[in-house]
Amino acid sequence: MLTPLDIENKKFRKKPFGYSELEVEEFLTKIVEDYEKLYKENIELKDKIAVLNEGIQHYKAIEETLQNTLLVAQSTGEDIKKNAYAKAENILKEAEMKASQMIADANQEVSKINYRYEDLKRSFGVFKAKIESLIYAQLDMMKDIASKIED
Repeated sequence: MLTPLDIENKKFRKKPFGYSELEVEEFLTKIVEDYEKLYKENIELKDKIAVLNEGIQHYKAIEETLQNTLLVAQSTGEDIKKNAYAKAENILKEAEMKASQMIADANQEVSKINYRYEDLKRSFGVFKAKIESLIYAQLDMMKDIASKIED
């Protein structure tokens, strides 16, 4: 293959009527052939570069998509975590409120039972007093009857 230096240094023999036509034609044919090879090779290399650049752009787009996806996943993860903590906190507050209500209801029930117990104690005391007075009245009547029978 000819180099630019070969072309620059090429000397044609002079003939009486100029350069040898055959030598010039052969040299030009050789230049055309070499230039054609270089031209085709250049086109192929440019095509390869274009394909490689497309590949690079494709992979850059994939990388960008993956980075965006990662950011979205991180953000979503943080949101889920935040929501889970908020939900857990709400569940705890609700449980505490229910527990407080249950304790209040239980205390109220204890108060009712205590009141009922005291009421039953009073009723029992009244009933006992009535029974005792009835028994004493019956005993007094029996004593009267017994004393009337003995006389």
